[in-house]
Amino acid sequence: MDVNVATAAACAIAGLGVGLTAAIAFRWSEREQARGTSPRSGAAGRTGGSGLLAYEPPLPAGVDTVLSVLRSCAIVLGEGDEVVKASSAAYAMGLVRGGAVAVEQMLSLARATRRDGEIRQAELEVPRPGGARAADPLAVSVRVAPLGSRLVLVLVEDLTERRRIEAIRRDFVANVSHELKTPVGALSLLSEAVADASDDPEAVQRFAGRMQIEATRLASLVQEIIDLSRVQDDQVLVDPEPVPVDELIAEAIDRCRQPAAAKQILIAAGGTGGLYLHGNRGQLAAALGNLVENAVNYSPPRTRVAIATRRISSAAVLGEADGELIEISVTDQGIGISEKDRERIFERFYRVDPARSRATGGTGLGLSIVKHVAASHRGTVAVWSVEGQGSTFTLRLPAGQVPAGDRDTAPPTEAGETDNTAPTPLPAPEARS
Repeated sequence: MDVNVATAAACAIAGLGVGLTAAIAFRWSEREQARGTSPRSGAAGRTGGSGLLAYEPPLPAGVDTVLSVLRSCAIVLGEGDEVVKASSAAYAMGLVRGGAVAVEQMLSLARATRRDGEIRQAELEVPRPGGARAADPLAVSVRVAPLGSRLVLVLVEDLTERRRIEAIRRDFVANVSHELKTPVGALSLLSEAVADASDDPEAVQRFAGRMQIEATRLASLVQEIIDLSRVQDDQVLVDPEPVPVDELIAEAIDRCRQPAAAKQILIAAGGTGGLYLHGNRGQLAAALGNLVENAVNYSPPRTRVAIATRRISSAAVLGEADGELIEISVTDQGIGISEKDRERIFERFYRVDPARSRATGGTGLGLSIVKHVAASHRGTVAVWSVEGQGSTFTLRLPAGQVPAGDRDTAPPTEAGETDNTAPTPLPAPEARS
């Protein structure tokens, strides 16, 4: 009987202990929930004054939402430099790998900010992701600030594209200054020569002719700079209109009629007639005119320049059945373009043959204007060329709707015009074969 009493007493004491433990655990859980935390949140803990393990949230309330809408990529570092939070852009740029910051300079800035609480900012160059070559790093702006008592926020902005555009602008200003200096200096010298030769009518006439040439070159350069400034942003056109391709070709031929006649160059046009483009007439006329003018300028005497047009399916070119394209190709029998030059001919002021370009009055901006006009019209421009045999420049632009008044008079579509084969270049002159 005494044994049973002792056993019952032991069971009662054990039950009381379990009940007290459950009550304590329940009260502690309620307190943690009131603080907005959970013991299972996975956050690093610390020992408070009461001796209990108190958990803190990984990020202060609202910070996660703010970071998700920032344009800059964001990284939040913990007390041990571990990555608590990182945006997808930080991973895409290769700044975070394996849960840690991969750029030592950023870690150094974060550690210094953690020590003294000061905000720091610096511009760094970091390697490109994916094992890209070290000679072409990313330029980034890094801003580091404390986030609460134990976290550090790192904001990174990619400056690579901005720096590239700034470099292009600096080069453009330098090139424009150089190109303007040549005709302006020539005009100044020629005017002095005219003044000194005032008693020699033949010399005055000769110098005046040279002044006209330099003035024409200067006017052409200024006009092409204006044209380039209008299309260089590659913005989609606001108020496009149907533009007849036949009229664009006629304008381009008329523009080059005099220099072509001086070199006995025949300009021939053919292909599908009655085609329309959808865009800005002035820009399209400037682009096609530049292509034909280049073909004439870089062709030897007694050769041919051909302009061909056709309608093609965008699926044949882009692999997407989203409409039709108008293809305009300009083929010459000129000096051709080397492979290394073909990669750069659409750059501003780049000349394949600077001596020939200056002799013909070229500014080096014509093909750059063509590229930007094509981009603003959601089209492309491509080049095929062989040195000594000639070149073919091909514009592909979205087709426009034939105006209602012209539909009855539009010629029928030629057979086989959806073929995507490259334009056949003209045969080289017999004298150069």
